[in-house]
Amino acid sequence: MTTTTIDPAGLLKLAAWLSPSFPVGAFAYSTGLEWAVEDGLVVGREGLATWLRTVVETGPPRQDAVLAARAWRAVAGADDAALVETAELAAVLKGTAELAQETVVQGAAYLRTVAAAWPDDRLDRVATALAGVEPALPVAVGAASAAHGVALAPTLQLFLHAVVANQVSAAIRLSVIGQTDGQRVTAALEPVILAVAAAAEAADPDDLGAATPMLDWCSMRHETQHTRLFRS
Repeated sequence: MTTTTIDPAGLLKLAAWLSPSFPVGAFAYSTGLEWAVEDGLVVGREGLATWLRTVVETGPPRQDAVLAARAWRAVAGADDAALVETAELAAVLKGTAELAQETVVQGAAYLRTVAAAWPDDRLDRVATALAGVEPALPVAVGAASAAHGVALAPTLQLFLHAVVANQVSAAIRLSVIGQTDGQRVTAALEPVILAVAAAAEAADPDDLGAATPMLDWCSMRHETQHTRLFRS
């Protein structure tokens, strides 16, 4: 199975699976951004772009991309043990309760929806292997793409793009920026997305790690934030 070349059908699948309309509830989460805005850590377009660049380059999205690649290779190689190991690892890597809930709730919904609308025997095998394991979102994304023969490189690129797009959407709803500035931030982050995706694809399967303690701190503060729009 190729890791880089995507056919038109695979492209359409990724467009659907990583669309804001895909029913995983991504709109309900801000991944700590809501507290960062409340505390004045993220202000305006440049502030948001700087925050997201740091988060994507060194935080959970980078780590999630490595996990997605690891899950993709496990399913592509029919290695159920490696898939389960990756899912168990992904479920415990988040720094706070809200971030952990965010990823496993979306991951379960992702696999459930893909299986319902795009049924495939290989997805049935994934579900059987992961019985009793809560699949984090990156594991679900990587596993579903591999099961349907969707190439790894575009999977990682569009996964990270979806992460950024969801954060930009949250920032718009928090009145940090307007819609046009939101698109400017998304455009500015394209080189970052491509670079992190390429690094994750080439990374050693065990090359995991994040260095954004401020994000974890914001998530912990968000758990007791008095007035909030988001679940994380």
